[in-house]
Amino acid sequence: MASVQSLRPRSAEEGPRPAAEVVAHTLVTGQYRLHYEVYGRGDRVLVWLNPILFNSKLSRGLARALAARGNRVVLLDLLGHGQSEKPVQPSAHRMDLYAWHVLALLDELGLDQVVLGGISLGTNVSLLTAVQAPERIRGLVLEMPVLETAAPAAALTFVPLLLHVRYARMPLRLLAQVFSRLPESGIGPVDSVVATIGSDPDAISAVLRGMLLGPLAPTVEQRTGITAPTLVLGHGIDLIHSWADAKRLSRQLPNAKLIRTRTFAELWVRPARLTAEIAGFLDRVWEEVPRHDVSRPDVVA
Repeated sequence: MASVQSLRPRSAEEGPRPAAEVVAHTLVTGQYRLHYEVYGRGDRVLVWLNPILFNSKLSRGLARALAARGNRVVLLDLLGHGQSEKPVQPSAHRMDLYAWHVLALLDELGLDQVVLGGISLGTNVSLLTAVQAPERIRGLVLEMPVLETAAPAAALTFVPLLLHVRYARMPLRLLAQVFSRLPESGIGPVDSVVATIGSDPDAISAVLRGMLLGPLAPTVEQRTGITAPTLVLGHGIDLIHSWADAKRLSRQLPNAKLIRTRTFAELWVRPARLTAEIAGFLDRVWEEVPRHDVSRPDVVA
């Protein structure tokens, strides 16, 4: 069951709601409440998932731009993120459980198929969802996958962070209280960073520990069985989101196209080029299922 709320109240004199205006919803799945936002209308649906510890505000600009091009874009805050519920039990934050939440969202929206995608954590959850229910996935847009090459760097980054939020609760909680009271700037990436700093340390700890309990990504064998058309966006700036992982994933997926981003934040701060690539990919996916050379994916620099 979902409740609906516009993020900007409208009077009767304002007329019908613009196609790209955001409407906020709450989905109840099992014992948890999940927050999601819908931009645009129509049957061409992209469900977009957030990176770890960030929320859907990060991608509002992308959602508005794609909605203006005739797509319906759904931004989901995964459990423990944004305005979704934040259970402190690590077992609630397994990535394979996140994938089931995505499928519950599709059921709630009454959608047989969607294009699914996201950033970092959102990419890995998208891959797991495609393995669990391949018939529901029309296409995939995967930015900054975190796979085998990134494992050592991810451990070196997240284990110290986990220890910090677990054993420095009091000063972090005071900092979170200050940042949680700041007004929104209206700039999606800025508001997402502020919300992350304003998150309760126990909620952050639960998400980080939960990542260690379940599968982080499908096996190589499972990846080679994902036949949906796929757009992979990768860069070589940081070790957690390595270019090697993006390139390897694009070769493992039979119908993949690989694009190298200029920076890790290109889609957020200078989005025109990548937004056009994603929009073109969505056009092709909804018109027909493209065929790619399975031995060598397309690469765009």
